[in-house]
Amino acid sequence: MVSGLALGIDAAAHRGALATVGSTIAVTGTGADRIYPPGNRELAHAIASEGALLTEFPLGTPPLAANFPRRNRIIAGLSQGCLVIEAAARSGSLITARLAAECGREVFAVPGSIHSPLSKGCHQLLRQGAKLVESAADILEELRYPAQATPPPRPGPSSAESDALLAKLGYDPCAIDTLVVRSGLTPDALIAMLLQLELEGRVANLPGGFYQRLL
Repeated sequence: MVSGLALGIDAAAHRGALATVGSTIAVTGTGADRIYPPGNRELAHAIASEGALLTEFPLGTPPLAANFPRRNRIIAGLSQGCLVIEAAARSGSLITARLAAECGREVFAVPGSIHSPLSKGCHQLLRQGAKLVESAADILEELRYPAQATPPPRPGPSSAESDALLAKLGYDPCAIDTLVVRSGLTPDALIAMLLQLELEGRVANLPGGFYQRLL
């Protein structure tokens, strides 16, 4: 899975890939020593450890606005297809989708509410011929992958491990860096456990790299 390490859907996709036996690639718009956004620093370290962190910019390059659309051509070129989950009428995701189409890649889009401004870009792509996606099976079928090719999940944490992590987390919002220190876990192991707990509805992933216990 290839994406751009942005907050929101990008970060969720990277975390989902890290939680399986597959790999993930993050293409950044900064130098390799300038992780952006800063809240995804631990996620970037996990990707570098288990996947790949790529950039065409030299060390020290700050997060300049013009560099992010520019790096999208690399994301498109590395991928077999481009999936747009949410996009406003003017969105960097639409730039990536256009570049993917120009490279001969498949373009996919998830439809949304006609009232949501974040669905406008997806609906525009669908009108232009993008493949409508309701589940991962739609993408696998289009790319001619058998259903069983979906990477199996890694073994999840045991109940005792989950309870121990929740106890360390507490009920107040906690930064991922702080939780690494409290738990003694490596960042990638911690992120994988937090993702599983998030899928189970036991923790919430808050903006800025914070997590909060729900149950």
